[in-house]
Order: sequence, then C-alpha cells, then structure tokens
Amino acid sequence: MNRTVNVVRMQFINKQTYVWIPLIILASAFAITFAIYGILIAAGVDGPKIGGGAQAPLWYFFAVGIQALTMSFPFSQAMSVTRREFLVGTLLAAMIASLALAAVFVVGGLIELATDGWGLNGWFFYLDWVWESGPLGAAFVYFVAAMLFFVTGLWFATVYRRFRALGLTVALVGVAVVIVFAMFLIGQLDAWAAVFAWVAELGAVGLSLWGVLLLAVTSLLAFVTLRRATP
Repeated sequence: MNRTVNVVRMQFINKQTYVWIPLIILASAFAITFAIYGILIAAGVDGPKIGGGAQAPLWYFFAVGIQALTMSFPFSQAMSVTRREFLVGTLLAAMIASLALAAVFVVGGLIELATDGWGLNGWFFYLDWVWESGPLGAAFVYFVAAMLFFVTGLWFATVYRRFRALGLTVALVGVAVVIVFAMFLIGQLDAWAAVFAWVAELGAVGLSLWGVLLLAVTSLLAFVTLRRATP
C-alpha cells in the first residue's frame, strides 16, 4: 500500500501535467468560446449559444494517460515498484485529477445556471443532456469521460512499450476496424433508429454506466499488456 501511495505521489510530482496544463487548456477554450459568442452577439444573434470547447481538457487526458506511463514507468521500476502497484497508483492519481476536473465543470455549470449563461445566454459548462440528472449526475458523467480518455491513452502507451510501433499501429487499426464493422452491422440491420432511441433512453448517466464497464475492460487490458512491457 505504501508503494502504491508513493506511485500517486510520484505522478503528482510534475504538477504541470495534472494541474496547470489542464487548467490552461480549459481557460483558453473558455476564453476563445466566449470571444466567439461575443462576435455572434455583435452580429445580432440573440438565441442560446452552446459551444463544445469544454471537451478540450478531456482530450488532453488522453495525452496525460500516455505521459503517465512513458515518463514515470521506467523510474518506478528502478524503485522496485511492481507493475500492479504502478498501475493501481497511476489509476488512483487519474481518479483524483478526474474528480478535480469534474468539480470544476460542475461549479462552472452552476454559475452558468445562476447567471443565465454569464448574462450572455452562452453555455460552456452546462449542457442539458449532461445535467438531466442534476449536478451529481453531471459530475459522474465528466468523471467517467475523463477516466476513459486517460485509461485509453495509458493502454495505448502500454501497447507501444510491449510491442513498439508495429504493435501500436495494429492495435489502432484493430480498434478502427471494430468501430467500422459495428457501424456496418447496424446499417445492415437498419437499426440506427433503434440505436439512437436506446441512447436517448439511457441518457448521459446511463451511457456513463456503460462507460464504467468499458473503463474496467480497458484497465484490465492495460494491466495484461503492462505485465510484459519493458521499462
């Protein structure tokens, strides 16, 4: 347990990766989004303005997952930390960072609700479909999304460590093939309407619960791959 906690501390030694860069990305996306809203208002657009810039730090968590392995895994092995302890400690660090990011999103959404979109009818943090189950539901959605991006990046990094560039390329192509085949199968069954209806019925929280299952599978794949990866 002590060595697992040490892995968490090791991950947070570089505060730029987990704290400052995500905040800079979020603040920049926020500023750019509202600059665009200002342009729209000046052009006479009065309706609600909704942007997708809030997802920018979530995409960055994919890169954080990659860096969590490439930057610290060799060092951890020099400290006699087992691969299991490294993975558990790294996932705990990701959970802490994801919870912090989810809290920022929820606070921002509450401010937008209280101010009617910052007084501009402009929405950045608050999205109706994400907030349909309230603040706690929105926090859960953002937390799971951040963790999925992180663990996916971590798994791809372990694949690269284990199988190098060729293996990573095959893995990426394999994922793409599975997605395209699933889309092809849905189209052949003429089931797109049923799929969209199922997604709408689940809602954001329901989809996130499925995301938890995907998160568990991806974490297991990362552990299996990491067991034979070279530092």
